[in-house]
Amino acid sequence: MTKMNIKEIQDLIPNRYPIYFIDRVDEMIPGEHVLALKNVTINEEIFQGHFPGEPVLPGVYILESLAQAGSIPLLTLDRFKGQTAYLGGMNKVKFRKKVVPGDQLMLQVDIIKLKDYAGIGKAVAYVDGKKVCEAELTFIIGR
Repeated sequence: MTKMNIKEIQDLIPNRYPIYFIDRVDEMIPGEHVLALKNVTINEEIFQGHFPGEPVLPGVYILESLAQAGSIPLLTLDRFKGQTAYLGGMNKVKFRKKVVPGDQLMLQVDIIKLKDYAGIGKAVAYVDGKKVCEAELTFIIGR
């Protein structure tokens, strides 16, 4: 298993501020698995309006974080280097708990199917070891 720093991650995925949600990668097996971290801070612009007095990270941000993490093991494969992983679909999405500033979002994605230029990942986000979100994500690889 490989760890990755921000520079290595940014060399793979095209996302940049304000839509870049990966702070580090703790585990990565090309084409198979990733365990990444996103620190949720009060400085994120979304908290100015979601919700005043009770900041909560929107579920779509959690899903985007999982999608960015899930693209990493795909884009490390030689056949996909230099390409982009687009989110092609989401199934079986469930939110279990709210995510708030100060939380560390652990993002685990296991690629369960890979065919031609598409892949499916089982994605789970945790805070303090508790599941906060799960989904099945479909990725489409393109230029």
